[in-house]
Amino acid sequence: MQRIIIAIDGFSGCGKSTTARQVAQILNYRYIDTGAMYRAVTLYFLDNNVDPADSVEVDNALEKMEVTFHTDENGISSAFLNGQNVEDQIRSMRVAGQVSRISAIPAVRKAMVRQQHLMGSKRGLVMDGRDIGTVVFPDAELKIFLTADIKIRAERRQHELREKGIVVELDEIIQNLEERDFADSTRTESPLKKAQDAITIDTSGIRISDQVNQVIGLARQRM
Repeated sequence: MQRIIIAIDGFSGCGKSTTARQVAQILNYRYIDTGAMYRAVTLYFLDNNVDPADSVEVDNALEKMEVTFHTDENGISSAFLNGQNVEDQIRSMRVAGQVSRISAIPAVRKAMVRQQHLMGSKRGLVMDGRDIGTVVFPDAELKIFLTADIKIRAERRQHELREKGIVVELDEIIQNLEERDFADSTRTESPLKKAQDAITIDTSGIRISDQVNQVIGLARQRM
């Protein structure tokens, strides 16, 4: 059976990562959360006071960081920055408030896309993000674009944060999502947009299991 690349793009809070992770587990594919990669870079910039406007500082910082993923015995993938598990730190509102700004830097995107190309060189990969089907893997055999009502997206994100012991007002999360949507969709470098041949799934009123089943069905057609 042919091994393919599944690109899942869309807005924050639509269930991209959860869907992609479960699809990868079912198909025994690698899963890469590209959003986590940009969040890890953002965390490094914040912790090390890297000036995003200083190209020399940015280039030097990118040379000093390595973003990898490790999967535990339960199949849960976590992001590691220079060998340290940063999965919880990169999900904070502190990072969420800056990630769109940092990920718009051309040098950052080029560095991460190079890593992503290497990760997908042998196919058999599920990758989610904002420009996977348009920039990273425009030749992906299956492209999915997820969308959902912004209030529902905010409620999902609030629930995720609560599970990590972080309490954030819903209005603050909605504002953050709106700002990120605008920044991601209007940036010059690799903006968030639906690939022409992508299949849209509105996740507002469906369960994760339904999303996963839809993607699995489409993937098996292409295999």
